[in-house]
Amino acid sequence: MKRYFFLLYFFVSGVMVFAQPKVQVSKYEHDFGTFREEDGRQTYNFEVVNIGNAPLAIQNIVASCGCTTPTWTKSPIPPNGGKGIITAIYDPTNRPGPFNKTLTVYTNANPATFVLVIKGEVKEREKTVDELFTFPVGQGVRLESNHLAFTKVLKTEKKIRVMPVINTSKEPAKIEFENVPGHLQLKAIPETLKPGQKGVIEGTYDATKNGNWGTVSDVIKIKVNGVAQQNTWFYVSANLVEDFSHLTKEELENAPVFKIESTTVDIGEMKPATNKEIEFKFTNVGKSDLIIRHIRSTCGCTAVNQSSSNVVKPGESGSIKATFNSGSYKGRVTKAIYVYTNDPAHSEVLLMLNANVVQ
Repeated sequence: MKRYFFLLYFFVSGVMVFAQPKVQVSKYEHDFGTFREEDGRQTYNFEVVNIGNAPLAIQNIVASCGCTTPTWTKSPIPPNGGKGIITAIYDPTNRPGPFNKTLTVYTNANPATFVLVIKGEVKEREKTVDELFTFPVGQGVRLESNHLAFTKVLKTEKKIRVMPVINTSKEPAKIEFENVPGHLQLKAIPETLKPGQKGVIEGTYDATKNGNWGTVSDVIKIKVNGVAQQNTWFYVSANLVEDFSHLTKEELENAPVFKIESTTVDIGEMKPATNKEIEFKFTNVGKSDLIIRHIRSTCGCTAVNQSSSNVVKPGESGSIKATFNSGSYKGRVTKAIYVYTNDPAHSEVLLMLNANVVQ
């Protein structure tokens, strides 16, 4: 009798230990090949077979990208050849070019996870005129954008940038610009666009004529056929930086060095509509004269004045003072001050002031 119960226990235990699901997938990778973006979503079904001897549950599937949506058989897949489906759906909208995405599948089998791959290449669809020329001006002129960015411009250089423009109207369109500053030239080429004709807006930025430093911008009015377009503004920006490319190794070794005690000052608590003065102290630890080119704050609430000379001799110190007006601010406030120098390693220095405005 004891032997009978022992054998029965062994048999039941064996079933419990060895009865488990086992995954077999039709293939682990699918190549959609090359298709057009306008063809829309691409779908592929991976067939999953449970070749184990216990029900298989697909618990979750995680895609490597929001462009890929998985669906799958939610009910348990029967053992001994039961079949289920994992569907991978790829959305090519605004995603031209090759792609290679993964689906990580979580199951109750052993091993518990496996990875499926989908790949292919999307041919970019031809964009509409409105998509290519996003900024409308008047009744037919459209620009690629309302922002012409020159990015970095050396203070010694003159830089040119162009932007596409089109006339979608049935009449000729003469494009001109108003309130253009002296350091900037703007013109349409050709100046008058025929109906349906494309051209460019050419901008020339002469940094030698702009006394500012760092990121600067100008706001320009556009005229079409002699009429200034109301509530339509064209923005031109540039980051004006010093040109250190001409310096020799010896000159760099003997350059000024802007060393500041701290780039951040914490004012602490202050009441609304009150002023607080702060001071940033610095020393020229270099071997030649340090020149403070320019100082600017990012907010009208912060008035900046340099308490020392613009030229600081080697070994000498100076300071930059600022007055912060808390105005109607509430809670934690952070403001920035930019300092521009002739130190090649610290030509633009960011200073921060923090305050906690309490009622």
